[in-house]
Amino acid sequence: QVQLLESGGGLVQPGESLTLSCAAVGGGVNVLEMNWYRQAPGKQREYVASITRAYGSRYADSVKGRFTVSKVISENTVYLQMLNLKPDDTAVYYCNGVFGDYNFWGPGTQVTVSS
Repeated sequence: QVQLLESGGGLVQPGESLTLSCAAVGGGVNVLEMNWYRQAPGKQREYVASITRAYGSRYADSVKGRFTVSKVISENTVYLQMLNLKPDDTAVYYCNGVFGDYNFWGPGTQVTVSS
């Protein structure tokens, strides 16, 4: 059983930055793919970014050029650096990955960007 735990969310003004962390317990983050998703109130969950062993990092168009996903194997942690945050970035951010036959999700961390 793998547990993922996001941290680093908070309240920021537009243009400021945050770095989110996703720590894994019970499984290593160096699987084929680790992902970040987000969900705003009343809206569907949307894809944000991935870090893959085959093709490196991938990003949604809405965050490309502002967000950077990375992982530190020795820390068993995936990071999402978010720069120049916008009000539309406000959401609960979720870490996701497939470990063995199962798709695991963290409980999420809230990011709020004031208008």
